[in-house]
Amino acid sequence: MDDIKLQWSDLCKDYKQLEVLHQNYLKTLKQLEDQQQRCLSQIKHQRYGLNSINSALKKYDKGNEQFKKEIKEESAKREAQLQLIEDTLPRQGGWYLKVILGQINVGFLSEDAKFQYKDAYEKFKLICIIIASVLVIMNITVNVRFLQKLYLFFLVWYYCTLTIRESILRANGSKIKTWWRIHHALTVLASFVLLVWPENTAWDDFKSEFFRYNLYNCLVQYLQFNYQRGALYRLRALGMQDNMTITFEGFQHWMWRGLAFLFPFLFISYLYQLVNAYLLFDMFRYHKEATWHVMVTAGFMFVFFLGNTITTLLVIPAKLKKEMMIKYKVMAEHLYNKMSITKSNSKNNILNSK
Repeated sequence: MDDIKLQWSDLCKDYKQLEVLHQNYLKTLKQLEDQQQRCLSQIKHQRYGLNSINSALKKYDKGNEQFKKEIKEESAKREAQLQLIEDTLPRQGGWYLKVILGQINVGFLSEDAKFQYKDAYEKFKLICIIIASVLVIMNITVNVRFLQKLYLFFLVWYYCTLTIRESILRANGSKIKTWWRIHHALTVLASFVLLVWPENTAWDDFKSEFFRYNLYNCLVQYLQFNYQRGALYRLRALGMQDNMTITFEGFQHWMWRGLAFLFPFLFISYLYQLVNAYLLFDMFRYHKEATWHVMVTAGFMFVFFLGNTITTLLVIPAKLKKEMMIKYKVMAEHLYNKMSITKSNSKNNILNSK
């Protein structure tokens, strides 16, 4: 009994310390929230001032052009600095997240939290790729309507979830291109159309081609996962802080080798979409039981082919240009260092001769 009284006494003392700690926590939290609001207010003030100055400069047709140029350059630099500050403050998502989640804070305040969320996002995709691959193989092996519906329902759920996660990434500074977000939203609609496609001979004729395409698509997504995960961890190991930019568009010069391997698989996937679009369009024209689902799915496939191809083709020149700029910079730095060493050796020789 005495032991229990002693334990209770110690527990009461610990609880009093907990109360003090909690009060300090609430006080610190209140101070943090006040500081965050003051920072957000100052950012608005800075942007209002920048807009006023830039608007005033436009009114003066004649004047010191050099001064105007300097102000514009400094304004652009200041906007970039404000963006960096804003990335460390709480933020709400865009209209899509507001509709889905409501008025909540979706910003991460530390680089570690951003990295953990991006890493969890990549792991989520890997798990879903594995599940999708298993379901596709099952549907290729056996002809069961329930499994077909289950896979299509899984696609609707997966891409709905993906659009939410990507919107949170975008709210935290990710450089995901707009097309890929649109692509995933359209995939939700396309999957829903396939889900309500009635069981008829038109579906029977197309389903084998559809599941073969999805099996190849799972392979491509797995290759993308390996590339993106490797890039994320390598940047993390190198100590680069912008963890949220590591998507298909995130790029450093050492990533080009992985992209060069990935691009052929991507373009084959895009051509596969074009072939499916043609097959579905031809089916809509000649098949007796072709419903509106056939034509709508053909339209989605063609839009996917067009958007994916154009976006990827625009990515390649930008990355090649960046790769060349990095190479020239490295060569210039190497040449500069070599000249500095030569100059230093010459000075040392002169001093020694004296």
